[in-house]
Amino acid sequence: MRNRIEVMHGVNLDQLGRRDPAYYGTLTLSELERGISDDAGVLGLVTRFFHTNHEGEFVEHLHRLEGLADGIVLNAGAWTHYSYAIRDALELTGLPAVEVHLSDVEAREDWRRQSVIRELCVERVAGKGASGYREALERLRLELAA
Repeated sequence: MRNRIEVMHGVNLDQLGRRDPAYYGTLTLSELERGISDDAGVLGLVTRFFHTNHEGEFVEHLHRLEGLADGIVLNAGAWTHYSYAIRDALELTGLPAVEVHLSDVEAREDWRRQSVIRELCVERVAGKGASGYREALERLRLELAA
């Protein structure tokens, strides 16, 4: 059964709870990850979590996923909008991925609407807060069952 999901959080996601709650809610990263883990368990998925504020570490982690994960949920933060290094590393994984954003990036600054990873992802979930991760997990579960 393919059910191993790597949940990757990028730059500034460790600052949840301090960042503008109108955009990001009030959960801390630890609280968010506990909720994701609970949702995954209900769906029969197993999650592992990774966070870094260092782009190179994010890339290196993607490089190491072979044989460890069947799918990826990623919120790369601001890197989503410009990091071709992350894009290339995501492509190298060959894994189905869902791009997630807590805030509605389409309703914010123009630069946030750009995603260099969107075409590599089976879906993009944005503006749904923490519940967007549940939607991402459900989408990956469908993808892995196909």
